[in-house]
Amino acid sequence: MPDVAAWIASAATMIAAMMTAANLGTKITGWGFVVFTVGSVAWAAVGLTTEQPSLAITNGFLLLVNLFGVWRWLGRQARHETGSELAEQRSRARAHVPSLYSGASAIGANVFDGRGEKVGTVVDTMHDCESRTLSYVVISQGGVGGAGETLRAIAPDLLAFESDGIHCDLSAEQITAIAPIDEKAWPAVAPPALASNSHDLSFASSSKGFFHAQA
Repeated sequence: MPDVAAWIASAATMIAAMMTAANLGTKITGWGFVVFTVGSVAWAAVGLTTEQPSLAITNGFLLLVNLFGVWRWLGRQARHETGSELAEQRSRARAHVPSLYSGASAIGANVFDGRGEKVGTVVDTMHDCESRTLSYVVISQGGVGGAGETLRAIAPDLLAFESDGIHCDLSAEQITAIAPIDEKAWPAVAPPALASNSHDLSFASSSKGFFHAQA
């Protein structure tokens, strides 16, 4: 019995760790905590049957933490996500009503070029406090698990927020022509909005971290 419980606990812990670390969305993260809960119960059983009170007590505490994680992601966060999704759907179904897009949905959303091909994913969105508008969107391209990725700032005027992701007016080549930004020093101001048929889409960063279109 202890051996079986130990194998179940080990497998559950490893699977749950991958599910939560991958950050694949609310539901996957929530179910990761469900699997963590199974692992905690199994480890506690191992501790009790092998007379290891420290193992049992530790996983008894982790059981409570994991149950909170289940409520946090499959309960509270899932309700919020459902609410935002329904608001998006209702706004698109009504005429003369601006379409809505959840800010939380933007993070991690796929970015498509003008041909409909995936060119990256959204890392974050930066907002202008004074004008209360979206300043720019940072997208990630290339790399594996964040290692070796390239970050670029895209002006919101070039983006369309749709239900299947974010569509950019630029081609993949034009997006690649935009100079990467420093992952630790993002621009303090928005990059200029460029027409989709612009031929010069490269940017040079000044010493102040601003973007300027090259002549």
